[in-house]
Parts: sequence; structure tokens; C-alpha cells
Amino acid sequence: MARPPARAPQGELLQGTLPLLILRTLATGPNHGFAIARRIRQISKAVLRIEQGSLYPALHRMELDGIIDSYWGTTENNRKAKYYRLTRRGTRELASETERWNSIAAAVAAVLQEG
Repeated sequence: MARPPARAPQGELLQGTLPLLILRTLATGPNHGFAIARRIRQISKAVLRIEQGSLYPALHRMELDGIIDSYWGTTENNRKAKYYRLTRRGTRELASETERWNSIAAAVAAVLQEG
């Protein structure tokens, strides 16, 4: 008996989408990790929930790649936190990845509309 295809959990991101969401969130200004995840959740009306186990490794990779940098600051709750911000390279990356995402989304929409 054939098993039905596995379904991704609600809110699971397509591979490569998290860096784009982080870049877009940071385009409005520097922020710390918890606030980045909270903002993505708010904007997506809680459909997208970024777990710490995904967020912080992504931020670390993005920093190593030079598309974001970081500094230590104080949160609105008076706690010490690492803040992240876009670099010039990150701004260019956001533009190219947004264009790429829009192209993929349009292609998927075309396939879904067919027939």
C-alpha cells in the first residue's frame, strides 16, 4: 500500500528563505535575534515561526558571509544583546534574493494556475 506524501509542518520555510526574511527584516534597521524572529512572526500573522535553533546558526553564517555584521547593545528591556545590521553587501544580496524569490513565486503561481 502506498503511503501518502509527507507534508511539511505548517510554517516550515523553504530552504534558503530564512536568510531572505532576516535580510528584509534588518532592512528597516538593526535588531537583536529575538526581535527579528518576533517581527517575522508578527508580519506573517504567526504563520512563520523562526526557532532559535534555526535563527542563530543562520545569523552566524550570514555574518561569516559578510552580508550582516553585529555589535553589542542594550534591548528595550535593559538587557545586553547582540544586534545585527545589514552591510552594503547585504543590501545588494537582499535586492538580488528578492528578485530571485519573486521569479520563483511567479513560476510556481503559473504552474498552479495551469489547467
